[in-house]
Amino acid sequence: MNQKSLVKNYLYNLTYQILIIILPLITASYLARVLGPTGNGIYIYTYTIVNYFVLFGSLGISMYGQREIAYLQNDKIKRKKTFIELVIFRFIAIAIATIIYYIYFMKKGEYVVYYRILFFELLAAGFDISWFFQGMEDFKKTVIRNITVRLTSVALIFIFVKQQSDLNKYLAIYAFADLLGNMSLWLYLPKYFKGIKVENINLTKQIPAIILLFVPQIANKIYNMLDTTMLGKIIADKSETGFYEQGQKIIRVLLTVVTSLGTVMVPRMANMFANGEKENISKYMKKSFNFTYMLSFPIMFGLIAISRDFVPWFFGPGYTKVIILMNIIVPIILLMGIANILGTQYLLPTKRQKEFSISVLGGIIVNFILNYIMIHLWKSIGACIATVISQLVVDAIQCYYVKDEINLKEMIKLSYKYLFAGIMMFICCMLVRIICSGFVCFIIQIIIGIIVYLGILIIFKDEFIYLIIDRVKQKVISVLKKG
Repeated sequence: MNQKSLVKNYLYNLTYQILIIILPLITASYLARVLGPTGNGIYIYTYTIVNYFVLFGSLGISMYGQREIAYLQNDKIKRKKTFIELVIFRFIAIAIATIIYYIYFMKKGEYVVYYRILFFELLAAGFDISWFFQGMEDFKKTVIRNITVRLTSVALIFIFVKQQSDLNKYLAIYAFADLLGNMSLWLYLPKYFKGIKVENINLTKQIPAIILLFVPQIANKIYNMLDTTMLGKIIADKSETGFYEQGQKIIRVLLTVVTSLGTVMVPRMANMFANGEKENISKYMKKSFNFTYMLSFPIMFGLIAISRDFVPWFFGPGYTKVIILMNIIVPIILLMGIANILGTQYLLPTKRQKEFSISVLGGIIVNFILNYIMIHLWKSIGACIATVISQLVVDAIQCYYVKDEINLKEMIKLSYKYLFAGIMMFICCMLVRIICSGFVCFIIQIIIGIIVYLGILIIFKDEFIYLIIDRVKQKVISVLKKG
């Protein structure tokens, strides 16, 4: 597949990844007022718990399946056989996870009603086959089908969720949206499997490889959920969890813009690795670093600049603490962007699961220790500090493992112009804030920031910016010719 298809897949995947986060983001301002910090805290705590069972029930099949389908893109029989084996295996694993979840969370307890509703999240995980389409580098289908479901769910939230006691309705809408979205993808399978017969289905053959990839995936998921879980356990006041989650919502959406390229690059890297194309791997790695820097620095500096005006407008009164939390945790946009390149885009597709697992496990250990100390001292602020430091540890370990294969000094040098442009953008945005405040001010800051950042990159003759300009020119010329 050519570079044009890579760009298309990135845009499709970016749309999809933002879409699966956009439901809570679009409704965040509304729900922050309706459910309050406590209601939001209960939601994220219970949702985090069920996600552990989704994680164990999934057994790393998504990561493994995406990679294996990428390897077998041109072998229809083996591709279908692998798909069937992985789907059966996942249904069995989800069934086991469901039994354990029922015993411990669905029979009794403070939040039993919410846990029963969230059972449908487990069911949705069993029907998730998005990994197949990602492995085939066909991201369009995972977007189009889900848009209708997601937009409908947003409408239902505004219609039915009116007060704090409606938390159960919100959870039900959220869970059923995931279930319907995942089930809808099955309608596209006949195109790939029609007329292809397979024999000798062997589940046990897949187990060693699945377990090998399950370790890094579970480590990565636990690492991402550890802060919320420990914060909910250590601090009785669930509003602290709510503050932390609201800040994380904004960060996650912005982070998605940066890391969505990783999902597209995994099958591409896996396919190039299988074909021994080392030079192409190096070329694409450089492009990934350039792309990550180009997006990370303006997002980081821009978020810090507008946070004081954005948070009160978006979340309403009572969420002032979110400003501090966002400003503390914002460096993970760059740090996780780099880890996405080194870990997800390079180590995993090239079968370096061991090194990837060690890096994430190192982050988990540091995160657990720092969380235990800092959450007791500073609550949600401590959780943010622990997150940034532990992510820095993950990046450092991954850099150590790839230092002989990737020219890290060259990759770091690529960041200089983006860092400079980001700093100048930040200075201009803060000068704007001296003369104004409120909603209008942060809109002006965004406009000024974009103009300054892009202007500096044009002066530096950045290849990505000029590529975008050329594409826009081509589109305009094409439209004019048709007109």
